[in-house]
Amino acid sequence: MTWTPLLERDCDAGGQVIAVRLGHPQVDRYLQFVAARARRNTLLAVGFDLKVFFSVVSKDPVEVTPADVYGFIAAQRTPRHGARVVRLEDGEPGLSARTIKRRLSSVSGLFGYLIDRGDAGISANPVPCGLAVRRAGNRRNRRGGALIRSPRTLPRVVAPGDVDAFVAALRTHRDRAMVLAMLLGGLRRCEVLGLRLSDVHPGQRRVFVADGKGGTQRLVPMAPRFFTELGAYLDYERPDDTDTDAVFVALKRPQRGGALSADGLDEIVAKACGRAGIGKLTCHQLRHTCFTRLREAGMALEAIQALAGHRCIESTRIYLHLSNDWLADQYREAMTAIDTQIYQTTPAGGWTVSESAAAVLELPDRR
Repeated sequence: MTWTPLLERDCDAGGQVIAVRLGHPQVDRYLQFVAARARRNTLLAVGFDLKVFFSVVSKDPVEVTPADVYGFIAAQRTPRHGARVVRLEDGEPGLSARTIKRRLSSVSGLFGYLIDRGDAGISANPVPCGLAVRRAGNRRNRRGGALIRSPRTLPRVVAPGDVDAFVAALRTHRDRAMVLAMLLGGLRRCEVLGLRLSDVHPGQRRVFVADGKGGTQRLVPMAPRFFTELGAYLDYERPDDTDTDAVFVALKRPQRGGALSADGLDEIVAKACGRAGIGKLTCHQLRHTCFTRLREAGMALEAIQALAGHRCIESTRIYLHLSNDWLADQYREAMTAIDTQIYQTTPAGGWTVSESAAAVLELPDRR
């Protein structure tokens, strides 16, 4: 059986996606399961990933084999704009390893669900867990190597001069308040757009994130600059006849008074970058910039973890490497300790190697 997936979305009165379908009973049941336990962005991502996979494979789920999965990987790595056009990040001409890995994860999740149900006629997941590698004693470990290796790159941080130019290019108090929420409080784009009027606590200088990533909630302290811009926006710019409790709404018709969308915020950021004369800048880069500057100022890593809403501190450790001074300071302290152990000063003010260090540093004669 072959089928052509067609992505259909059901939205509520506010335009939020509540259901996704692809036109296959088994796949649609899985998407209903995802919709019940994941956020809307995850549902859309999984739906699109499955659409791409079955558009390439063109088979019923019960007929998919590991060979089809490897063929899909090869198709995703095919150059999109010619073999000589590559990404500067990793030098690859096809889709990035992260994108391919995410799509395979979505496909693997579908088949894991169908296997657990037990009524789809599928007994094994066609997505390999990894490449088999040789171990001692000629024993094979089927989970040895990763199927897709994605590079671990550092997040991009906005330079202070570019930040000043970007903020100066924003035209409204609303735009500056949204940007400062990301730049000073580290909020994600969806968290900024998800703020409600009852979530803002000016007296405590905090905002309440009611629906963070993974459904987590947290109180986020904010700098006075944010509340200054937010107050000016609420007093002079926010329409009085709006029927939503969302903090940030559209100011221009025909959407005036309605909750601002993610595309609308991205458009605001892109146009401000153009007026400021700086390169492409994303909302998530502002979040990375916030935590990097806080770490450089001496904020504890555990405090940054709580501020960022990270479940695992390993996600927060990346800001140790982004901080300009942390690694250099650690290196200088270690080298000073090593020099103190190996070298000692002479009465004349010079340096000499200590006897214990000389014994360690003495090299055998290899002639």
